[in-house]
Amino acid sequence: MAVFERLTHLCFATESSATLFSPDLRPFRSFTVLILELSSIPPPYPPQQNPEFPFSEIIRTVHPVGPIEYSEAETFRSSKGGDWIVGGFALFFPNYASFLAKPGFYIEEIFVRECYRRMGFGRMLLTAVAKKAVEMGYGRVEWVVLDWNENAIRFYDEMGADILQEYRICRLTGEGLEVYGRKKKEE
Repeated sequence: MAVFERLTHLCFATESSATLFSPDLRPFRSFTVLILELSSIPPPYPPQQNPEFPFSEIIRTVHPVGPIEYSEAETFRSSKGGDWIVGGFALFFPNYASFLAKPGFYIEEIFVRECYRRMGFGRMLLTAVAKKAVEMGYGRVEWVVLDWNENAIRFYDEMGADILQEYRICRLTGEGLEVYGRKKKEE
C-alpha cells in the first residue's frame, strides 16, 4: 500500500513492531482488520461464527477471481495455505462524532491489490464496515483519500460518499510529536 500511495518514506512498521494483532484488543471496540482472502477454489469448511469475534466470515464467489498466481504471490500468501492470497484489507477503529453525539468508525486504510481491483472487492470491504456501523448504532463511517487518486475519488463518489473539500488533515508524528509531547510535560 505504501508503494501505491508513494509513501514508502513514511512506512516504518515491521511485523515485530505491530501492535495491531494483540490478543488484548477486542474487534470493533479497538482496531479491527477485515482481510480479503482470495482463492480459485472454495474453502474446505463452511463459514463459522467465532464467539470471540462477533463477525462472520465474508465469503463471496466471483468468477473469474483473476490472477491468483503472479510475481508477488508468495509474499501475499494467506496463512490458510493452498492458493489463498491476501488480496486486500480494511483497517478501522471507533471514533466519536460530537455533532451526531454518536460513535462511528474511522477507516485508516482500505486497500485492494491492483490485480483485484474493479471486481467489487473494495465495495465489499466498505459495505462490511458500514453494515457493522449500522448494526452497532453508529452515526458514520469516514476516511480520507489522496487528492491525486482519481480512481478512488470516483469510486467513493459513486458509492454516495460525501467528499469534503473544506477539511485538511492535521498530524503530529515523529520529531514534531516528541517535541510537543515534551513541551506539555514541562509546562
